[in-house]
Amino acid sequence: MKRKENIGKRLLLYFGGLLIMTLGVAISVKSDLGVTSISSIPYTITVVTGMELGIATMIFSVAVVLLQIAILRKDYKIINLLQIPIVIIFGLFLTVCGKLINFFPNPPDMVLKFILMLFSTVFVAFGVFLYVPTGFISLAPEGFLVAASKVTKIKFGTVKVICDILMVIISLVTCLIAIRSLGSVGIGTIVAAILVGTEVKLLTKWLGEKRDSFIGAEIKLR
Repeated sequence: MKRKENIGKRLLLYFGGLLIMTLGVAISVKSDLGVTSISSIPYTITVVTGMELGIATMIFSVAVVLLQIAILRKDYKIINLLQIPIVIIFGLFLTVCGKLINFFPNPPDMVLKFILMLFSTVFVAFGVFLYVPTGFISLAPEGFLVAASKVTKIKFGTVKVICDILMVIISLVTCLIAIRSLGSVGIGTIVAAILVGTEVKLLTKWLGEKRDSFIGAEIKLR
């Protein structure tokens, strides 16, 4: 009953978290130091094949959903297939945030680019911190992290750090082999892969109880 009573609060944190996270992705693009790790593989597909980013994101999301099914097997819930249409909403949010960010001038030097990139990791981490524990449909990558955390019994934040680094490595190796350049990977991507998961853990430590109390969460990703 409590879960139903708090559905409004959960929806607020869910869509608010998604919006904040997409704002972080847009800021990372603006910094021009490499996309965030969550977008690194879809953007690599775009760079290598010329495919539109939305289609590449959809293909990547479907692949990640299949990985979830393989990991969870009989514990996989069919409702999680809704992760696929959710990525469309994510794409719309990203388009809006990208247009908003484009109103601001490009950072003129490396220092400001680096500061902007650091801000982007905070936004992405805070978005993940807000929307994942609501219990609603996760984006496919975060859904996979929740599944991996459940199966391995490793804390969510730690799993995110590991997977973010793996996605960056896959993107980097693919770009180096296919186009002989760094492609979607830059210093910002590497820093984000290390920082975002760590920031999620810190946010959970500092604000997790207040967040869980606000929404009556049964999921505590510690």
